[in-house]
Amino acid sequence: MNRIILVSLLVSMMHYSSMAQDTGARFSDLSRPEIWWVFWHPFKAKKALTCSLETLRVTDSIGRTGLIGNDKNGGRLDAFKHAYWMAELSLKIGETSALKLGEAHEKGNYQTFKKGQLEDGFLPDKPSSDMDLYNNKVGASISKAYTAQNNLIDLVIEACHQGDLRVLKKKGSIFLSCNGQPIPRQDLLLKWDNDKCMIPSNQGP
Repeated sequence: MNRIILVSLLVSMMHYSSMAQDTGARFSDLSRPEIWWVFWHPFKAKKALTCSLETLRVTDSIGRTGLIGNDKNGGRLDAFKHAYWMAELSLKIGETSALKLGEAHEKGNYQTFKKGQLEDGFLPDKPSSDMDLYNNKVGASISKAYTAQNNLIDLVIEACHQGDLRVLKKKGSIFLSCNGQPIPRQDLLLKWDNDKCMIPSNQGP
């Protein structure tokens, strides 16, 4: 049985690696939960990789327009990225598989936190993970409203403006608690669970 699992995992790794060669993505960049997702979804992994790279491209493009700001660390652009990613994934590989990948990604972020490593330039924490998971679910729901007449980017931006997404309460680069008090940086260092506050996206910076 263990040999069958090993062979299946190697096949998944080879499949992922071969499709990632032209994109610069590396199998070693994946966390253990993400690797297991690839193992169970080897033929959806290619579409997932394509959606992920497209999401990064679109997010950078939206950030340059200033439509929803350019805060990638708990701000509206961060919320957009996760919602759009999940909307795209849901359309391409199905909602259930998409949400499972989102969950695997957040589990990987917890592992990243425990190692003291950065994710997209920032140290992950629980409020940020909760925000991402919330926006993932909204993004999956948005995919259901998509038609040939609708632009998926516009649907996610509209959700952001309407407050359907979630961001972290901030003043500039300073995170605030739910009662509006600045959180000292030392209270955030190496703390997975902290006092960052999740709020509707139309109330954020």
